[in-house]
Order: sequence, then C-alpha cells, then structure tokens
Amino acid sequence: MGEQRSSSPRPRMDLTNLNPAEAQRSRYVLTSPRSLETCTHLGIKPVGLLIKSLNELIAEQRDVPFEVMRVMHESYEKERLRLLEMCREERERIILAAGDRCPGSKRVPGLEVGPDSELKDHSRDRQTMGSIPYADLCIKGKSASRSSCSHRDPERSTVCSFSLGDLRHTPATEMKLDRLTKDIKREMCVTVPERDRKIVALMLVKHQEELASLKLCQQEEQERQEARRQQEAQRAQAEKQRRKKLQQSMQRWQEELEARRRLRERRETEVAGQRELEVLLQEDRWRRMKEEVEGQRREKIEAAQKDAWGRKRYQEKLLREKEEMEESERERERRVAAEKEQKARRSKGCQEKKERKRLQEENRRELLRHILLKQQVEQQVEEEGEQMRSKLEKKLRHSCEKRAQAVEARRRELKERAAREDEQIQRAQQRARLHSFQQLTHKHILVQLSQRRMEKAALHASAQQRDRAQQARGHNERRQLCHQRLRERIHREEEAARRVRESCVFMKDWRRERLRRQREQIQEEAHRLARASFHMRDRVRQQTHIVMQPESQHHREPDPKDQSEALQEPQVPLVVGLCPSVPLEVRGSLARPAAADLRKNMHCGHVEESPS
Repeated sequence: MGEQRSSSPRPRMDLTNLNPAEAQRSRYVLTSPRSLETCTHLGIKPVGLLIKSLNELIAEQRDVPFEVMRVMHESYEKERLRLLEMCREERERIILAAGDRCPGSKRVPGLEVGPDSELKDHSRDRQTMGSIPYADLCIKGKSASRSSCSHRDPERSTVCSFSLGDLRHTPATEMKLDRLTKDIKREMCVTVPERDRKIVALMLVKHQEELASLKLCQQEEQERQEARRQQEAQRAQAEKQRRKKLQQSMQRWQEELEARRRLRERRETEVAGQRELEVLLQEDRWRRMKEEVEGQRREKIEAAQKDAWGRKRYQEKLLREKEEMEESERERERRVAAEKEQKARRSKGCQEKKERKRLQEENRRELLRHILLKQQVEQQVEEEGEQMRSKLEKKLRHSCEKRAQAVEARRRELKERAAREDEQIQRAQQRARLHSFQQLTHKHILVQLSQRRMEKAALHASAQQRDRAQQARGHNERRQLCHQRLRERIHREEEAARRVRESCVFMKDWRRERLRRQREQIQEEAHRLARASFHMRDRVRQQTHIVMQPESQHHREPDPKDQSEALQEPQVPLVVGLCPSVPLEVRGSLARPAAADLRKNMHCGHVEESPS
C-alpha cells in the first residue's frame, strides 16, 4: 500500500501555473490551500480565473454578433488578469504571514518526509485554511490547470508533490483501515473508493496529533467556528438575495413574456378584425355598386321601353290621323266627283273652271299626303305630283289652243268627253286605291321593322345584362377565392407557429425530465457511496471519540442532530469527483448544499487532496 501511494504523486494547481491544457484533465481549478484561501478572502470564484477563448464565448452565445463577442472577450480577459493579479498579491501576503509565524521551518526532501513533519505541515495548512469552504473545490464549469511545484513557497515544497494518500501509516493503522473497509463492504455491499480510504487513513493518522493539539487549538477552533458561521451567514444571506433577485428577474421576465403574448394576441385580433371589416366594407361597396348598376340598367330599360312605347303610340296616332285624312279626302273626292258630274251637265265653262279647281284641290291633297309620309315616300309623291301638274298644264295649254278651234267641236265631243272624264275618274279612284294600299303596306312594313328593332334592342339589353351579371359573378368568385386562400395561408402560419411552440415546449420538458432523471440517478449513486463513506468515518470518529472522551471531558460531543443531517445529506462532493460523466450543472448543485455538512462531520480539520 505504501508503494502504491508513493508511486502516484501529482503536482498541485495554484495561482502561479494556471495551464488550460492540464486543467482540462483535472476535476478542480485550484488545489493549493493558500490559493483557495486567497480566492475565499477576496470572494472570487476560481473558475473566473480560467482563460476562455473567443471561440468558447461564441459557442456559448451563438445569437450574439461577432463584434459584440469580441468586445466581451476583451473585457473578460482584462477583468481576469486584474483578478489574477489581486489573487497573486493576496497569496504572497498570506505566504509572508505564514513565514513570520513559522520561521524555523526547513525544507526536507520530498521522498524522505516523515509522518511527524507531514502532520505538522498539514496542521499548519489546516490552521491557515480554516475558513475555506469545501464547496469551492466542486464549482460548476470547466476545470482549471494544475500547478507545478517549482513556483510553490519554500515552506510547503516538501509536500507539494504528494496527495493525502501518500502519508506513511503504521501497521496498526493499516490493519484497522482494512478491517473497517471489510466491515463496510460486508454490511452495505458497496466498495469504498480509494479516495475515502485515504481520507479515513488520514483521519486515523491525524487522530494522535489531534489528541495532543486539541487543548491548544480549542480557542482557535472556536474563533474559526465563529468566523465560519459569520461567513456562512453572509453566504446564506448573499445566496438568499441572489435567489430573491433571480426570482424577481424571472417574475419580471414572465410578466414581460405574458405582456408580449397579450400584445401579440391583441394585435392579431385587431388585424383579424380589421381584415374582416375591410372584407365587409368591400362587400358592401360591391353590393352598392351592383345595386346602382342594376338600378341604372332598369332605368335604361324602362326609358327604352317608354321611348319605344311613345314612338309606337306616336306612329299609331300618325297612322290614325293619316287614315282619317285619307278617309275624309276620299269622301271629299266622292262629293267633288258627284258635284263635277252635276256641274259638267250644267255648263261647259263652269265645268272647265271646276275641273281646274278640282285638279288644284287634288294637287293640294296629294301634296298634304306626301308631306305626312316619311322621307322615303316624299320623293315619289313629289314626282307623281309634278307629272300630274305637267299633265294638267299640258292639257290646259292644249285646251286653250284648241279652244278657238274646238268651240264648235265641243258640243259634239261633250258626250265623248263626259265618257272620258268618267273613265279618268275611275282611273283616279283606282290610282288612289292603289296608292292607299301601297301606303298601308309600307306602314305595315315600317311597323314590322320597328318591332324587330325593339326586339333586337331588348335582346341586346338582356345580353348585356347577362354579360354584366356573369362578369360580376366571376369577379365575386375570384375575390372569394382570394379571401379563402388568404384565410388558409393565415391558418397555416398560425398552425406552424403553434407546432413550433409545442415542439419547443416538448423539447424543454424532455430536457428537464432527462436532467431530472440524471440528477436522481447521480444522487442515488452518490448517496449510496456517501453513506458507506459516512459509516466508515463515523466508526472512526466513534473510536477516536471513545479515546478522546477520558482526556477531554470539557470538549463538546458531536451533536446527534449533525450526524442525522449528515446521514440525510451525505457528502456528495466526495463522490461527484468520481463520476466524470456528471453534468457540470448537477455537480455544482450537488456540491454546494453538502459543503457545510462535510466540514461539520470532519473533526480532523480541512482536508485537501489532489484528484485520484
């Protein structure tokens, strides 16, 4: 066993040789008692003295810009150098103070240090390190580098290369240690780690020295206990304030998050309401426009119908007036013809005069009829009137020329002329009937054309109405389709955001559950090993207490309450170091609550050991 302990010496890590390459292979940042005491006096965590590269900062905060990270790295490096310089100055002061208290110490070769010199060195270290909390050895984060023995103070150069397990024990101590280990293994079915074996061996070795120096150190122990209680009270108050601030910040963060969520929901509600209002206003505008278009279309149709009906009534009125005039003219013609027949018999001169008047009256009647007809008939009527007038004028001139010659022949031709006049009257009547028939046929044709035009206008209006209605329906369908697509897109976006939130919540719950399971597993394993270690140390304390009780009756006995608390809350930091796979967060959370119990249960003073 002595050969095994002497073959595994490791250098300690202090403020003079912070090497990141060696710190990554170690569980601790600092193992030197004076370096740890320096950090404790200044209130600085050893992890804050580690060198941290820019890439590590960027990996920790990926969402921060590079320039900001560079400035943060520069400020961190300046602060680290300042704190390191302060710690080194404080360490030099502590070394000088320790040298003043122990001026007779000498340097002894490392491999030939006896138990007495080692016990004295460790006793002096224990006195110097009385106020160092053990939880600082198990801080969260990366491990720092180990220090070399070349820069250590000459007072401690004899033991700087050895761990606590390298102390030489007597055969009785080794036998007692083996017996305790076998008893614990048989009772609890747990193999006690080598680290706890070393601690128990140290307790047994130091027990003799404790018996001798107990009376001398009682006053100092009381002072240290008082200082420790004050520091613990200050630390508890600081922890309480930190937790209170953390709770307040978490509460503010939750309130801000809830306010942002309510604001986002209110904005989404306002946007949705505004969109619905715009849709309703748009539909109302389209409905009003449609009603206006329908009203205009109905007004146009009604106006067209009224115009067509008025034109039809006017045409019918004109036709009736024309028919009445034609009927009166025909009646008048019949009366005139009868009068002509009577007047023709009376006298020749009156007959000629009446004939001229009749022709003039007939011409006037023909002219009036032709004026009432449309432009299509006027030209024909005028030509016929011109022919008739030229014919009558020709007859009149012929009659005037032959008047002198036909005075005698008129008498003979009276009957022939009367017959010819009857024949002319018949021809005039036939011509009048033919003309009236042609006019009536033309009127029927005009009526049919007007009806066709009205039908075409109605068909065109209905076709335009159908086209407008179809265009309006198509536009409304396109608008509805666009609105439906917009609603579907909004729904898809909301669904995607909801799925993202659910996935984030699920991942957080999953990580929380995984950490909880890991923490429970680690705590269970740590509790088992810690219980075994505690039972082993408790037996050593009981044995040492039985020996110490007759010699120091006035010394305070161990409080059963402390032992029960130690049983309930075992020394987890002793076991956490054996589990490299434990997350750093879990190590820190398990190390902090067990530091006070560790110091309370160890009557041998502060224990410092390099990683096994």
